[in-house]
Amino acid sequence: MRGIIYTRVSTDKETQQTSLIRQKEELVKIAEAENIQVIDIIEEKASGYEIERDGIFIMLERFKKQEANILLIQDDTRLGRGNAKMALIHQLNKMNVKIYSLKDNGELALSETDSMVLDIVAIVEEYQRKLQNVKIKRGMKRAVSNGFDPSMNLLGATRGGGRKRKEVPLKEILRLRESGMTFHELALMLRGMGYSISKATAHRRYQEHMKSLSND
Repeated sequence: MRGIIYTRVSTDKETQQTSLIRQKEELVKIAEAENIQVIDIIEEKASGYEIERDGIFIMLERFKKQEANILLIQDDTRLGRGNAKMALIHQLNKMNVKIYSLKDNGELALSETDSMVLDIVAIVEEYQRKLQNVKIKRGMKRAVSNGFDPSMNLLGATRGGGRKRKEVPLKEILRLRESGMTFHELALMLRGMGYSISKATAHRRYQEHMKSLSND
């Protein structure tokens, strides 16, 4: 197993610095005892209610790249407090990361309330995904019924080499935006139509168009 040690204190006080050292030493010993190869040790001094922590982003990125599969912490409060903690645990669960807690002497043991919150979040997230897919499918059907031929955009994909298509269907962006779609949703739909376009590009072209109208 490959693991990441995460330690955190909330202030720069000397007693807190001692806590950081103690957390690290104890977790290193546990990793050695459990035969876990530690690839990184992250130390942070930040409030547990703050989600925008550099160490957290580094940790999540390394797990995303599958460089490690287990997180070692002193206890769940080191990850964070309140909603920040629940959001991080949810994200780690989605990446199939095992959380080892020194306090629990093994895998992190959640309270009944915390487990219930995570279950609800997972259910809501799944239904949001389903609703988004339904919305995209309905938009695709409307586009086809209005004369759009998906096969026309597949021709470029079959050609070897050459530059990727860069044309952006401004008319479709405006229509989909007017129908209530977010830029994320309409970008997904346009990619399904064969256009290579990101959410950022769709948003930029839309803003450029609206700005040009205001200048007329």
